[in-house]
Amino acid sequence: MRLELHKVKIEDVQWGDATKVENNVLYINREEVTDMLLEDDRFESVEVDLARPGERVRIIPVKDVIEPRCKIEGEGDVFPGFIGDVEGNVGRGKTLVLSGSAVVTCGKIVGFQEGIIDMSGPGADYTPFSKTNNVVLVLTPKEGIERHDYEAACRVAGLKVAHFLAVNAKGTSPDEVSLYELGEMTKRPKELESLPKVAYLYMLQSQGLLHDTYVYGVDAKRILPTLIHPNEVFDGAIVSGNCVSACDKNSTYVHQNNPVIEALYKRHGRDIDFVGCIITNENVTLEDKKRSSSYAVKLAKMLGVDGLIITEEGFGNPDTDLIMNCRKAERAGIKTVLITDEYAGRDGVSQSLADAAPEANAVVSAGNANPTVQLPPMEKLIGFSESANVIAGGFSGSLKEDGSIEVELQAITGATNELGFTCLSAETR
Repeated sequence: MRLELHKVKIEDVQWGDATKVENNVLYINREEVTDMLLEDDRFESVEVDLARPGERVRIIPVKDVIEPRCKIEGEGDVFPGFIGDVEGNVGRGKTLVLSGSAVVTCGKIVGFQEGIIDMSGPGADYTPFSKTNNVVLVLTPKEGIERHDYEAACRVAGLKVAHFLAVNAKGTSPDEVSLYELGEMTKRPKELESLPKVAYLYMLQSQGLLHDTYVYGVDAKRILPTLIHPNEVFDGAIVSGNCVSACDKNSTYVHQNNPVIEALYKRHGRDIDFVGCIITNENVTLEDKKRSSSYAVKLAKMLGVDGLIITEEGFGNPDTDLIMNCRKAERAGIKTVLITDEYAGRDGVSQSLADAAPEANAVVSAGNANPTVQLPPMEKLIGFSESANVIAGGFSGSLKEDGSIEVELQAITGATNELGFTCLSAETR
């Protein structure tokens, strides 16, 4: 399967009479976007705003972040099950990417598990989305709407706008073209035979009660572990619908730009044979955890892999899935490397994970989510500042009278992302 990402570098975002890209500037017709979103009768009001790198702007509470993309050649369209038709598969052909821009959805969906993006100051150092030119959607529901309907409306709104922006940039010459191609598993070239076979076990948040992830529009709670081509991930086959803690939430943008897949592609044919991705879920019952972990490892054995990279999303309950996947794979003779973050307390000396096993002896940390950071007041607020007192990582009194905020890194969107899509690094001493 061969996919070309035609990347147009967006260096600025501005209001304009028409939605388009010109000279690497993304112009937005505000009224056009607002009218499109208000077609959904679940919204009482919609505000569209802009936030650029370096500005003294705070966005709170952030729900999701999406990179604008659309198909320019190939089957269907991006975000299948939401935008594109689910008949056929994405991951082939050519996809237009508005690199350097993002759509950010903002709303008090759960309240305690959305996050903060500061475009400047110390908070900006912890989130990758302080570096993107952001189109922010502040989405207010009609009174009486259930929270799951509100979340669904916000999720679709973000995807629609991201797709709309890319569609209106069709015909723009790309600044860069990235090629991703992975052959059929049963037809491996001879030069790969001597290389260790490595697969990626991709854990998707699926604990329910607004802790959901979607694959081709299907809630991941409803799937058994299965195979997915890495190119499908780049084309939006996996969409975030969850409200887990902001620091380690895999936003849709992160799925679209999964750095683990990117790194495995770069090493494919050099020192590993990257055979593909196994997606699995994170459930809440022991029976479901046992079933999914056994099934995922069975698929890895069927692929004949020598090694697995395993990533999780969230913490606490999903730590059990992570360790169960690791232990079963290692006992099946498959070497594993885990990528996770830590909740080791503000002093860093508490137990980092809720579960552990001797087999988990190769772990990459994305950082500790508990240290606190002081966020100074900003000149402009997009959203609802009072959320700082209730979001995970915040506390009563987090929001100060002068508009400054004291929170743990847990409250900052993407601060300790468990795919490694973060600004932090760690080392073993």
